[in-house]
Amino acid sequence: QVQLVESGGGLVQAGGSLRLSCAASGRAFSRYAMGWFRQAPGKGREFVAAITGGHEGTYYADSVKGRFTISRDNAKNTGYLQMNNLKPEDTAVYYCAADSQLYSSGDFYKPYKYDYWGQGTQVTVSS
Repeated sequence: QVQLVESGGGLVQAGGSLRLSCAASGRAFSRYAMGWFRQAPGKGREFVAAITGGHEGTYYADSVKGRFTISRDNAKNTGYLQMNNLKPEDTAVYYCAADSQLYSSGDFYKPYKYDYWGQGTQVTVSS
């Protein structure tokens, strides 16, 4: 069992930056891959980025490549999403997710593959 709590959302102007954090409780955090997803009003949950448990690999949506960076500190049981050069279209509720049984690269992109989710944090980017 893993409980996830996101923080760091807020209101920022276009071109600005935010860093989201995802604090995990429970043991063996390093066994869990972690993903970030987002959901804008009226839209489905969209993959943003993911990272394997041992930092072996990272995955990004094309829309955020070069602007967002996912990372994690297993000693602190915390994952991060650094978001730079934010755009109004990045406005959404951002969720972190975790799962210990993602076996193929394709799994990381699919929200239904993740068993554990945080409550979400709002990110609003003004133009």
